[in-house]
Amino acid sequence: MKAIELKTPVYLVDEKKIEENLKTLHDIEDTTGCHILLAQKAFSMYRLYPLISSYISGATASGLFEARLAHEEMQGENHVFSPAFTEDEMKELVNICDHISFNSLRQLELHRNIWESSGVSVGIRINPEFSTQDGHEIYDPCAPGSRLGVRKADMPEHLPSGVEGIHFHTLCEQGAEPLSETVASVERNFGTYLHEAGWINLGGGHHITKPGYNISLLKDIIRHLKETYDLKVYLEPGEAIALDAGYMYTKVLDIVDNTLPVLILDASAACHMPDVLEMPYRPPLRGAGLPGEKSVTCRLASRTCLAGDVIGDYSFDIMPEIGDTLIFEDMAIYSMVKNNTFNGMPLPDIALLHPTGECEIVKSFGYHDFKTRLS
Repeated sequence: MKAIELKTPVYLVDEKKIEENLKTLHDIEDTTGCHILLAQKAFSMYRLYPLISSYISGATASGLFEARLAHEEMQGENHVFSPAFTEDEMKELVNICDHISFNSLRQLELHRNIWESSGVSVGIRINPEFSTQDGHEIYDPCAPGSRLGVRKADMPEHLPSGVEGIHFHTLCEQGAEPLSETVASVERNFGTYLHEAGWINLGGGHHITKPGYNISLLKDIIRHLKETYDLKVYLEPGEAIALDAGYMYTKVLDIVDNTLPVLILDASAACHMPDVLEMPYRPPLRGAGLPGEKSVTCRLASRTCLAGDVIGDYSFDIMPEIGDTLIFEDMAIYSMVKNNTFNGMPLPDIALLHPTGECEIVKSFGYHDFKTRLS
C-alpha cells in the first residue's frame, strides 16, 4: 500500500527517519559513554521498540503503565519518575524498573520500606529554580509554585541514605545552550550532592536531532559531568527520537466562507493534535506557507462542535478543493499519545512507512474503541 492510498485521518510514521535520528543519538552514547533513554510520554509506538533499543540504552516512564510497556516491549534500562506513587504502584515498579526517581523527600521516605531492599537505584528530582522557557509557561517546571522537584532550600545537608542519583528536567524542545546554563546553575547550588551521587539524569526536552543543534556542546557537557563528578550521565529525550518522523494525512470535507475560506477537515486539533491548542503549536503543512505568503490564505479547522478547534491559518499557491488530501508534518511526537475521542471523533489509524516506500497499517480504530472507553 502506498501513502496516498491510506484512509484519512491517519498518522504515518517514517521508519527510515526514526532510524536516522537514532543513529545520531547512538553516536552521542558511543563517543561520550552517556546513556540515552526514550521518553515514552512523547512516543510510545512499541512496534518500533526493538529498533529503538538496538541504538540506545532503554526507556523512561512517567508512571506505572509506561514502565510496564517498556518492561514488556523494550530491551535495556527501564527508568521511572512521577510526582507521586501509590504503595501498590511502588510494589510493582521495584520489580520491573532499575531506576526510580522521587519528586519529594516525603515520597522517598514514604516508600523506603519497599525500595530500600529491592536493588533498585533511587534518585531524587531537584528543582534548579532556573527557568529557560520562553512563552511556554505550561511546560516550565522551574516556574514559581511548581510542584516538580526539591528546591535547594528544602534539601538536607547530604543526600538521604540510599539515594544514588540526581534528576532534573527543565527544557522543552531546546538546544544545548540552555542545558549548559542549567547545568552550571545546578553545579553552583547542588554541587555537594553531585559529588555524593553516582548518576545524574538531565531529563528531556533536548532537540538533539533538530538541524543546527550544538551536538559538540552537548558532548562537552556530558564529558564535564563524568570527569568532574565521576557520574554516569543519562538523558531522556522523547521528541529527538521521532522528530520530523511522522505525518498526518487528512482530507478536506467542506469549505465555509467567512472573511476567509475555512477548510473543514476530518482531522481535529482538539482530538488528534492537542499541542496545537495547549502550547500553542503550529504544525508544518506540506506545500503551504504562512498567512499571506502564497496567493490564497485559508483557515484549517475541524468538524467538532468546539468553536476553537482550529489548527491554524495557512497559505497555498492554489485554492484547495473538497476531497483534497493535506499532509501535516512532525506528527509522530505527542500527537498520538495525547489524542482523544471528544465528540465521538474517530481516532486516526496508525501506519508505518517502511524504507521501501510501502505503508503498513499497524493499528486501526473504530466505534468499539470509542464506546468502551467510558463503560
